Amino acid sequence: MTTTALATGAAAALLVLGAAAPAAAAPGAEPLPTAPTAERAAGAPETLATLGRFFARDGALAPAAAAPRISGPSVPVRILSADFVAGTAGAPVAREEYRASLAVAADGQKASLWTVRRPGGWQVVNIATGDDEIRYARVGARKLPGGLVFREPQIDAWYVQKGTKVLPLDEDAVTAVGPEGTTLAAYRDRVTRAYADKLPNSGYARKGAAGGYAPGAAGSAPAAAAGPAAPAEGTAAGGPRHQPAAATAASTVAAFGAVAALALIGATALRRRAAARRIRES
Repeated sequence: MTTTALATGAAAALLVLGAAAPAAAAPGAEPLPTAPTAERAAGAPETLATLGRFFARDGALAPAAAAPRISGPSVPVRILSADFVAGTAGAPVAREEYRASLAVAADGQKASLWTVRRPGGWQVVNIATGDDEIRYARVGARKLPGGLVFREPQIDAWYVQKGTKVLPLDEDAVTAVGPEGTTLAAYRDRVTRAYADKLPNSGYARKGAAGGYAPGAAGSAPAAAAGPAAPAEGTAAGGPRHQPAAATAASTVAAFGAVAALALIGATALRRRAAARRIRES
């Protein structure tokens, strides 16, 4: 997965999530303007120009030839809730952390635009290759109409939940809960065993172990374990900055929220693995 950070500032430390630490600004990554809706932010001229450079990053086509377009409405992206893992009464299994819009280039490349609500409106803060967020929203709606689609970032697993049912949407989720899914109570038991000792203020977090949970604006989610942040790659003249996942998360976490940035930490290998799996299955 290639990601482009579009907002920077002071950030939570990514190796011990929940501890504050400064993050370096990403040169050449100017924040995009805000808009009244996520859809208008995604379709703004400035966003489309940035998308053109993003799709042209490998030289496969010129930015002007990318002709990016936004396909369909944005979808909510929900992440496993720390309150649910902690056993808080009435806590939903996941909380919405951002919205994703599908961008398509003239040559068929796809990218997911991550948009968050800011004081001045909605703002695109990240671009990621692929269409996982949009695709799994559609798969979940078909598999369990009216269900809540969410992601467990620690293992990059996607599920849909409705009532007492939790059904898997991808191979990682099948590994976790079986092909027929599980009950909501059984799923809570599993994630509590896996992550409850990694919540903020736990011994795991205090001793500085990688991963754990970080508080976010609307909830929290488990972080994928990450090693030291990789050095940033170079910046193409006049183009967006492309960074390894951990470094990108460090620069986006303040404006984006620690929870949403978790999806970037260690996600490169996971998203590439998922893409390779889809190719094998096709």
